[in-house]
Amino acid sequence: MFDFSGQVALVTGASRGIGRRVAEDLSNHGASVALVSRTQAEIESAAATVGESGHPTLGVAMDISSSPSVQEGVKQVLDEFGRIDILVNNAAIVRDKLLLRMTDEDWRQVLNTNLDGVFRVTRAVIRSMVRQRYGRIVNLTSVVGQTGNPGQINYVSSKAGIIGFTKALAREVAARNITVNAVAPGFIDTDMTRSLPSRARSGLEATIPLRRPGTVGEVAYGVRFLASREAGYVTGHVLNVNGGMYM
Repeated sequence: MFDFSGQVALVTGASRGIGRRVAEDLSNHGASVALVSRTQAEIESAAATVGESGHPTLGVAMDISSSPSVQEGVKQVLDEFGRIDILVNNAAIVRDKLLLRMTDEDWRQVLNTNLDGVFRVTRAVIRSMVRQRYGRIVNLTSVVGQTGNPGQINYVSSKAGIIGFTKALAREVAARNITVNAVAPGFIDTDMTRSLPSRARSGLEATIPLRRPGTVGEVAYGVRFLASREAGYVTGHVLNVNGGMYM
């Protein structure tokens, strides 16, 4: 449905899960894709697989918790492709604990990666988008950033912060033909969620009106729409892909 020929996308957290599927989807629809993750060998392998679509790919080792690493990684993408049209901020970590047991380091690591990382990568990319007067930024938040979730105060705070970041930046850059939106997945079938005990999975699925987990493909479809030229009049929006968990 959407054609990304001639466009360049940068996707963080792209070695597996949702990020990997987003990178595959954009590549399959014509985009050149820079896949970003911490580990060089892992991300180069992912980029090689995604590149089987026939469109150019680049694996970039980047630590989004480090400004110098982000700046160097974005420079590498711009040197290779000359532009960045689409940014998908997907990378995130969890350090789940009840607040009474959560350490300063548990809090710091999650906020520094999940929220500060979005800030660092977007800041590094936005200048080139402003110059070309075009851009699509899609930030991955979460249903728990809208509902809250016990045992995940650090993660929830980071994901709620991404929603605020999305809306504020959308207002800042709209005049430059740059849209900024978010996708909020619910319970998605990934390697991480498959490791949950069967009773916990069943309990979660019972809270979903559609009575099943979502797929990484369904999340990627939402990202594809918001990253498209056709979505040029949508900005500051949070697209829920959650089976009805939050309405």
